[in-house]
Amino acid sequence: MDFPGYEALPRGRHHLTREQVVASQRERLLQGIIEVVAEKGYVHTSVADVLKRARISRETFYEHFSDKQACFLTAFEEGAALLLEVAAKSAGSTEVPVLERFELILSAYLNGLASDPARARTFLFEVYAAGPAAAARRFEIQRRFVELVNGVLLEDERWHLLPDPEFACRMVVGGVAALVTGKVAEGDLAGLPALQAPIMALVRQLIAR
Repeated sequence: MDFPGYEALPRGRHHLTREQVVASQRERLLQGIIEVVAEKGYVHTSVADVLKRARISRETFYEHFSDKQACFLTAFEEGAALLLEVAAKSAGSTEVPVLERFELILSAYLNGLASDPARARTFLFEVYAAGPAAAARRFEIQRRFVELVNGVLLEDERWHLLPDPEFACRMVVGGVAALVTGKVAEGDLAGLPALQAPIMALVRQLIAR
């Protein structure tokens, strides 16, 4: 079966540099494991499955990664970091009201996941099957997201009045993560953007107290 976007590099002479070849191989392996894990689950995904999807030789795979978990963790870290970067950039100028900035971050997060079902399922659901190392890295990404959100919300004096603003932010971000993971587990990716309204209503209530 052919998979679009996984064209093998041309045999023989070509105009690509060694660095370009290596980068192409690595990107195809990372995308390959994301897609296969989303389809088959982490436990049932083998290195052979990734090789077939990425059209990469086994020898080349081990030039990039020591094993399946190393490949998966790299894909998770880079994908999560990119989503975090997009969310941070979406916050816009500090001249924008705080709650609007938070809503922009939330919208970028929810819509980003909804638009990429393979990454959403792999990074939010299957990550738990990849062992303690993956769970620890997911926690670290969530901690960075808490820092981003709390940094924005702290610009509103009302957020400072909460008994423990950072704890409140951890509760909000943890709740968002749980809601999103539930939608992904149900296969309802299209329903992710609809979470925005009730989440915003809750945050407004927290600030209004």
